[in-house]
Amino acid sequence: MSDNIFGEVIHAYTRAEALADGFMHDISELASEYGFRYPVHVAQYAWAEAISWPHTGACQDETGRAWDVLTMARLALQAAIRRGVTSGPVRFTVVRITEPDRTDPEPITLEIELGPGDQGEPVFTITAGPDR
Repeated sequence: MSDNIFGEVIHAYTRAEALADGFMHDISELASEYGFRYPVHVAQYAWAEAISWPHTGACQDETGRAWDVLTMARLALQAAIRRGVTSGPVRFTVVRITEPDRTDPEPITLEIELGPGDQGEPVFTITAGPDR
């Protein structure tokens, strides 16, 4: 018998498992170059829509697209702090080219939130609507 009022945990899917399975992507190294103090992970749909770029020979790449996402996330976080927002997700918009033959960028709304990792450590997570 457990002292936990919610009972025993039947199954838990950890952040580490999500990273290993490809449901989350770690851009912490790039984010630390940009000044983020905590790891930054991107959920699957946000990655697919805003960062992933499987097309070769085009004028886009995943590193550049990740920089775009980090730039807009940082600007949104700074604006939220100036407004006195200290918790909860912060929304921001990134415009991106969706296909190599397209020239008109399309916006996508993402969110960044600081929350706990598997061991309770602070981790930023970037998500899009279907990730939530």
